[in-house]
Amino acid sequence: MGWTPMTESMYYLLVALLHPGHGYRLMQEIREVSGGRVQMGPGTLYGLLGRMLDDGLIDVKEQVGTRKVYAITDRGKQALQEEYERLCRMVQDIQPFLGKGGKLP
Repeated sequence: MGWTPMTESMYYLLVALLHPGHGYRLMQEIREVSGGRVQMGPGTLYGLLGRMLDDGLIDVKEQVGTRKVYAITDRGKQALQEEYERLCRMVQDIQPFLGKGGKLP
């Protein structure tokens, strides 16, 4: 698919697009869902949206004037699911090496 592994920005953008939205709402949603760790500016957001449109991971659900509402496609959901599973495997892989409280020795 070409999107795994994803950057944090890609991952959180697809998560945000589980609820269709326009650019400004997506920036807010990403900041909220990531607990403020990922704060995406317009340049990054629209660059990623363009790439994801080209790759068929998202599409434009509707357009009113210049405002576009984006939504994740089935292909995008599959890519997000694969990335989620990859991240879960990574967390599981380190478990045998962790001590008390989930800390590295």
